[in-house]
This record gives sequence, C-alpha cells and structure tokens, in this order.
Amino acid sequence: MKKNVFAVLCVIWLLIPSHLRADDLCRVDLRSLSKTSGAPGDTFAMYGVWGETQGSKTPSINKGVRHSLEVLSWTDSAITVRIPPDLPGGLYKVGVYCNNPPHWQGSGWMDFTVHGGGRAGIGNAQKQGLPAARQAADSPPPIPAARSEAATDSPSPRGERILSFRSDITVRQDSTMTVRETITVRAEGNKIKRGIYRDFPTTYRDNRGNRYTVGFSVESVLRDGRPEPHHEESVSNGKRVYIGEKNTYLGRGVYVYTLAYRTDRQLGFFPDHDELYWNVTGNGWDFPIDEASASVALPGGAGGKGLSLEGYTGPQGAKGRDYSAGVDGSGIARFEATRPLGPREGLTIVVSWPKGFIHEPGMKEKADWFLRDNPGRVLAVFGLIAILIYYLVVWTMAGKDPDAGTVVVRYAPPSGMSPAVMRYITKMGYDDRTLASAVIDMAVKGRITIREDDGTFTLKMKEGEGEPLSPEEEQVRKDLLGSEREITLKNIHHEKISAAIKALRDSLAQKYEKIYFITNRGYFCAGMSLTVVMLVLSGIFEASSGGKVPVFLFICVWLSIWSVAVAALVSQIFVKWRHAIRNRGSRVLDAGGALFLTLFALPFIAGEIFGISILGYATSVTTIIFLLLAGLTNYTFYHLLKAPTRAGRRLLDAIDGFRLFLNATEKDRLNMFNPPHRTPELFERFLPYALALGVEQRWSEQFSDVLASSGKEDTYSPAWFSGTSLLGMTSGDFVSSLGDSFSGAISSSSAAPGSSSGGGGGGSSGGGGGGGGGW
Repeated sequence: MKKNVFAVLCVIWLLIPSHLRADDLCRVDLRSLSKTSGAPGDTFAMYGVWGETQGSKTPSINKGVRHSLEVLSWTDSAITVRIPPDLPGGLYKVGVYCNNPPHWQGSGWMDFTVHGGGRAGIGNAQKQGLPAARQAADSPPPIPAARSEAATDSPSPRGERILSFRSDITVRQDSTMTVRETITVRAEGNKIKRGIYRDFPTTYRDNRGNRYTVGFSVESVLRDGRPEPHHEESVSNGKRVYIGEKNTYLGRGVYVYTLAYRTDRQLGFFPDHDELYWNVTGNGWDFPIDEASASVALPGGAGGKGLSLEGYTGPQGAKGRDYSAGVDGSGIARFEATRPLGPREGLTIVVSWPKGFIHEPGMKEKADWFLRDNPGRVLAVFGLIAILIYYLVVWTMAGKDPDAGTVVVRYAPPSGMSPAVMRYITKMGYDDRTLASAVIDMAVKGRITIREDDGTFTLKMKEGEGEPLSPEEEQVRKDLLGSEREITLKNIHHEKISAAIKALRDSLAQKYEKIYFITNRGYFCAGMSLTVVMLVLSGIFEASSGGKVPVFLFICVWLSIWSVAVAALVSQIFVKWRHAIRNRGSRVLDAGGALFLTLFALPFIAGEIFGISILGYATSVTTIIFLLLAGLTNYTFYHLLKAPTRAGRRLLDAIDGFRLFLNATEKDRLNMFNPPHRTPELFERFLPYALALGVEQRWSEQFSDVLASSGKEDTYSPAWFSGTSLLGMTSGDFVSSLGDSFSGAISSSSAAPGSSSGGGGGGSSGGGGGGGGGW
C-alpha cells in the first residue's frame, strides 16, 4: 500500500509543469536598496526575500545589457554586492535574475544611478567630520559608500533591526521643509508585528523657557512602494505616526517604509548665517540602526560656496564624530554614519549657509507664533493685569478711605471706648491683641489677677469690688471664668477659650462693623475667585504641552492645604523670635523655644519649596511668578479694601489724637496744652490702650522717671500681675514683653492639642529627533 502511494506521488510530481517548479525555485522579491547611486567599484546592499542560498539567482544591473554584480555576502533577506569597476556612468535598473532555463525570472527592478568618471564625480566634498588621512588628500574626498553587511564580509546580525535609515530633506525658500524618510526594517514578529511607528517632537522650549511649537503634517506613507494605512496620535511632546493596520499582521522578512512629511519653524537664523540643526534618526528607537544617512537640498545657490557641515552621533547629548559629510556636484549636502548605531543612538546634522537665500520670519510672525504657542503665559500675564485692574477699580469705588480730618491731641480715649473696641476699630477686624487688651484692662480695673509661670498664664477672679467693666469685658469674664475662680491659658481649655474668642469677635462685628468701617469681603472673594480661575486656566495650558495636567491639578490642591499650615507655622516663628528679643527677663529660655520651633519647621518649609518646584515642573516658571505676584496683590488689597465709613473716619481721628498723647516724647509733652500729671496710676490706667494701639514701649518710656521716683522702676511688678520670668524687669521690659507673650498664649491655648503650629503645622540634538518602534 505504501509503495503504491509513493508511486502515485512521484507520477503527480512528474506531471506538474516544469515552469511551475522553476517558479518556486526562482521566487525572488527585491524591496529596497541601501542607496540608489554610487560609483564603479562601490558596494551597496539589496534587501528583500530570495532564500538562504544563492543557487541559480544572480544580482544584476541592466541598461540594455545585463551586467552581473559581484556578490560579497548573501542571506535570505540581504545581499551585498559590488558595482563592476569598468561600468559606464548612467541610469540603470538593478534586480535579481533567476538563471533556471527555460524560465528566466527577475525581481521588481529599481533605479540606480552610476556616477560617470568614478568617485571624482561626487564633487566638492566638505572636509568637516572626515578622517584626518582623507582630509589630507589633494582633492576633496567623496562620501563613502553606506555601511553594509559586506563591511566585515559577514552577514548582518539576526533579530529585528533597522537595516537602513535614509532621510532626504528639502529646505524651501519660505523656510518650510519636506522630509522623506526611507526606513528599511527586518521584522521577526516580536515588536514589529503590524508595522512600525515614528515619533516626531513638535513642542520645544527656547532659551527663555518659552514654548516653541513646530508644524508637522504627513504627506504620504508607503510600504514597499505601495500606500500603507496609518494614523496619528498625540504624545507628550509631539506626534506619533503608526504605520500599519491594527488587525493586519506582517510575516517575517524585510520591509521598506517611506514616510514623507512637511514641517516648519525648524531653521535657525543668526546674524551672519542661517542653519538647520536636525536630529535625523532620533534617539528613541528600540532597534539598532545598521546604516544611517541624510541629504539636505537647499534652494537657489545656497548649496554652493560657503556651506558648512557638522554632525554628531551617539545617545542623547553625546558629541560623537562617527560620520562623514560632503557636498556633491549638485550642491546637495550628504551625511553618513560610519558605524552602526545602537538602540537609543542617533545621527544629528548641522548645515549652515550664508544669509539671504531663505525667508527669515519678521517680528510680527514671531509675535503671532509666541501668542499661539504660549497661551498659558499670555493668559497668566493678562490675568495678572486683569486682577490688578479689578482691585484698583474696586478700591477706587468702595475701598478708598475718606479724607482724614483735623487731629487734635486728646488726653483720654473717646468716651465709653474700651481697649478691645479701640483695637478692633483701628485694625478693622479681630486679632489676638483684641482679647489680650480686654483681659489686661480687666486686671488693671482690679477684677482679675494674672499669674505667669514659665510662660503659662493663669487668670483668677479677684475678691472685692473693682472698677466697672465695659460690656465686651463683662462678656469675656463670663465666657472665660463663669462660675469658676480661675482658668489657665492652656490647650486643655481650648474649647472655652476659642468660644470666648468667637463670642467677642461676633459681638464686636455686630456692634461696630458697617457703622465705623466696611471690609468689602465680597469684592475680595471675587478677586480671589478670579485669581484661582486664572491660575488654573493658565496652568492647564502650560501643563498640557507636557501631558502633566493631572500633576498640576494634584499639586494645586496639595499646596493649598500645605501652604496654610506652613504660613501659620512661620507666623508663630516670627512671634516667638520677636518675643525672645523683646523679653529680657527670660531671653535665653524664649530664644531656645524659638530656635526649636524654627528647626521643627524646616522640613515643612522644605516641603513647601518642593511643592512649588513640582508646580514649576508641571507648568513653567511663569506659573510660579504668577502665583507669587497674584498672592502679593491679593494680600495687599485684602487690607486696602478695608475702609472706614465717614463716622469711622471721625472716630479714627479722635483715636489718632489719643495716640499722639500715648506716643509723645518729652519734647512733645512740652508743646501740649495742660497735659495730665504723670503718675503710676495714670500709667497703669492707659497701659491697656497703649497695648491695643501698639505704642506700649513709648508709653512706658514717658513714665520711667515717675516710676523710678516712686521706687517701682527698678523692679516693676504691678499688683494685678505676678510672674517668675518677668520678675525684676523694668517697666519698659515688662510692657514690651507682655503684649506679645500674653497674645501668643491666648492664640496657642485656643487651638486643640496637636493642631497648633507650636507643635506642628503642619549641542547634541536639534529639530527632528524623536524615535520610534514596532507595534
């Protein structure tokens, strides 16, 4: 049975037409050439599919008469050949013949130009970048033949790779460029499954940090000389062109891809020359590149005399010189890498020519480009201007203070005004000294005593009757002490202290705000909202160019929270150091506490700097500048928008008159009309007002001689105050430290434990470039 089957198969084989068997033996497919011109004796590579052995197949060059090409190496996908040394110049066809008579077959023929007259036909080659021995030749050397697998008489290594990368660049008179890239690859089905992709950067930063966007439009995409489907996608700094179809897979073999595109704004214009600085291959390829070459055609006579060539090879930033460069007889600059390029290596070229051949953009074009390329920066600048104009208009309409009246010296505060009310009206808002001045006035009036022990203050009800309290002081007494006899200003009592602060703030606002001053909070909130909108919009435009919008949005939220904590912490550091400098009685102890808080805050401040750096990384320095200037503008107008009413202006004039008395020097007192006698009682009576107005130091200086004559100056200690760190202090030392230390104690004790800032606070590459890979 088996013998019968074998016999039948043999008969079938014999019956198959001989020309069909010959077709199978002579199947050849030429797809690309490593170069399309050369001189007699040059070598070049042919890429395609023709089997692993040569057999009866012969590479040939034909122009009426067929000439055999000398085979230097043969693989199933690449043949390296040499042009006959005596071949005349002219335009030929090259291909692969199958010598299997009677059925002669040949592959698809491709054009090839043989330079007549041998190598001298290349013309005036530039010497830049050529080996020293060749530069010494009497005549300029030609561009050497592209490196092929025959360079070492051994086939190219297997695996997916770029066998040849050729770029033909045409610079036009209007400064635009067309580029035709011919990329021959070997596909093995690993990374190159459907085809290849090419990355093209379109967004750069100039030397001033401005965004610079070049044009890019695909004109044609071919595979093996036939149109190939493709699509584009945006990547972080440019475009990615996918060549091939998602559902169509390639077989193993050699493929020739041709990508033609147009681009602009790639040229450099300098005072004495114009220049193309171009990364031919890009440094982002995953594959090695066996051969890389480029040609640059310039308009008019730019390719004549005065042309300068330069180049670099290697990874990003490298200055390798593994290339040769020259200018052929047609004025076309040609470059070739003299060694294979590894993955992530590339070829960069620089071509310079005299001015006057290519249109140089004028100021209007550059301005239009800048506005188009940098919408975020433009929006930031106009946003900052808009914010400033808004605040100026609002301030002119609603925040401008009425003109001050005549200020007359007053020897007493305006009738019925307590120190807390005076502080609230002059500051047009509440702060820690408002409550501090109320408590100290309560002590001076003999209703409470203040005891200090190592920076901790205790308020205690005093037996007996004292002077009557103002309504706001009576409210503070009830809120802080109530039915209890004493309270220590510590975090454990933060709920009661913070409730007292809130009650005092609300009471003062209800009684005096809008009558004596307006804050214009609505206008300020609108200005803040405008600032946030401008920051977000300009930041998104800046971050979108690098694909960093999520980073920008995250860091905005993070900085908003972190900055509040850092600001509170830094504010407490200033308070601590100011208190340490002013408090002579316990300067060493206070300085130690201030130093500890400063060191504790350093990591948080470093975090703030890091966050701002991330913001700049995600956007640009412009965004940081906008943030700082806009923040300063809002802070300034937060205070400027507060304005006294006409009634408030008259009251402030009266307060200013009283301030003149409290702030007077000895010479000023001599010019006053019948000032009150200086007594220790007068000093203590108006001390809370001096603390409220921030002139306590000058007030104490007026009474230094009076207190000294009464025996109190050397070791001043009033009846309503007792303490350890402040004992032995003069009146000047006492009052200068009392305001800051007592206000700071109120502030820190009103915060919940763990939340106060005292314990935490919380020339290597030019245009072009990119790279590519398989997909």
